Amino acid sequence: MQKRGRYSKAFKAEAVRLLEIGEKPASELAMELGIKRTLLYRWRDQLKQKGAGAFDGPGRPVKDQQSELTRLRQELKIVTEERDILKKAAAYFAKDLK
Repeated sequence: MQKRGRYSKAFKAEAVRLLEIGEKPASELAMELGIKRTLLYRWRDQLKQKGAGAFDGPGRPVKDQQSELTRLRQELKIVTEERDILKKAAAYFAKDLK
């Protein structure tokens, strides 16, 4: 899994400025900057909505700060998958015993 990149406010603002100039297509600009095209459009929309207040926050909270409910849901999903795999394995090996 690829780690999420963190970009400075200045980088985001410059990327949006280059997008607005329109000298290059968004896909080419995104490739040169090393980001996804959809991220470029998301930054543009944030800048239009919030103006100068855009890109101020730290973004998504780190895993340590996630709510207890979210953490438990993730854990439940993993445990459920493990249980299903074990059920299938038990059925497969029980079939061989007959």
